[in-house]
Amino acid sequence: MSQNSPGAKAARRAFVLQGRFRRFFSNLGPGLITGAADDDPSGISTYSVTGAAFGYAPLWTAIFSFPLMAAIQIMCARLGMVTGLGLAGVIRVRYPRWVLWSACALLVIANVVNIAADLGGMGQVTALLTGARSLYWTPAYALLIVCLLFWTSYRLIARIFKWLTLALFAYIAAAFLAHPDWPAVVRATLIPSVQWTGAYWATLVGILGTTISPYLFFWQAAQEVEQDISLGRETVGQREGATNREIRVSRTDVLTGMFFSNLVMYFIILTSAATLHAHGKTTISTAREAAEALRPLAGDGAYWLFSLGLIGAGMLGVPVLAGSCAYAIAEAADWVGSLEVHPPLAHGFYAVIAIAMALGLGLDYAGLNAVKMLFWSAVLNGALAPPLLILVVLLTSRADIMGERRNGPLLRWLGWTCAGVMLVASVIMFVTAYTG
Repeated sequence: MSQNSPGAKAARRAFVLQGRFRRFFSNLGPGLITGAADDDPSGISTYSVTGAAFGYAPLWTAIFSFPLMAAIQIMCARLGMVTGLGLAGVIRVRYPRWVLWSACALLVIANVVNIAADLGGMGQVTALLTGARSLYWTPAYALLIVCLLFWTSYRLIARIFKWLTLALFAYIAAAFLAHPDWPAVVRATLIPSVQWTGAYWATLVGILGTTISPYLFFWQAAQEVEQDISLGRETVGQREGATNREIRVSRTDVLTGMFFSNLVMYFIILTSAATLHAHGKTTISTAREAAEALRPLAGDGAYWLFSLGLIGAGMLGVPVLAGSCAYAIAEAADWVGSLEVHPPLAHGFYAVIAIAMALGLGLDYAGLNAVKMLFWSAVLNGALAPPLLILVVLLTSRADIMGERRNGPLLRWLGWTCAGVMLVASVIMFVTAYTG
């Protein structure tokens, strides 16, 4: 075959495109993993409740929240890359101790509740699929995740997490199996709809809380540090600063991860709206109920995709929740804290992981219905996020910390808008709930 023949040219184009895709995928890391971890079982439950209760109407929130969450995660990524420290480490150096430990306390409270909710959700859905009681599955998942974090390296964990993100494509497939009303979907996506009720605002705060979650701020910055450590940059001095290329790669990574996160969010709301809400089932409280209800409405395919997607999301989300607790406490206390370091050399860091997992598991066995906490853990995240968002924007806007990498006008505007929106939404939620 001639080198200039149409077939040869097509083959060369395919080869070039394949090479570009491989380079693009190989450059994805902390941003992609953070975005995928955002769609944990708590998020899946929140989005399911939202679609069932309000139909297609909240779809606009996926577009609205994307630039806000992307801006915050870009700030956190740059903070880790430029300073060589995680978020808690920078707060420790720059602010009083009460600010540092207050931020860590907010994070730990939200994360422990979230861990309990996610483990409970994974156990309940697995029980639904297998018939075995969830009380057996919940500790099994907790033990598996602890072993993964304790006895593997950051590089292996990053590769595993990267492939686990594929589980979330199940929700995109499930949406098409639900046969939605596409004209109504387009209208709801492009035209915002707001209801002045306590239930609606609690749901909106839940969406924002599970989309722009405090643990993602700490995780993103810490993973940029871990990336440097895995490349042999062990001291803060070696890690400080970032080249223009590193900044560009990180921005692409974060934008890809946040776009993927919101795409999954969008299709989960759409699936629940097209099936549950459209058939009058508007009062579900968990993702398990959503999965059960999907089976007669959208068939076995949607049911299995929804259920298995939740388990895969939990295997990605729970380690990030426990890990972000450990990074924050270790940085605050100035301990050695890295998944690249073996447990005997970083016992405090790994002890925090174990304690966070044990507390989360304890909530599941304390008589509390951790599965129902899936939605309310998202609301808790939304209410606790504003003070941490303010800290992130302040830190990344300071020239003495970030130098020429400090926030530009657009990032600052998006950051303050994000903090303001979440604060106002939380206040309205409490006011409408109180006044009825």
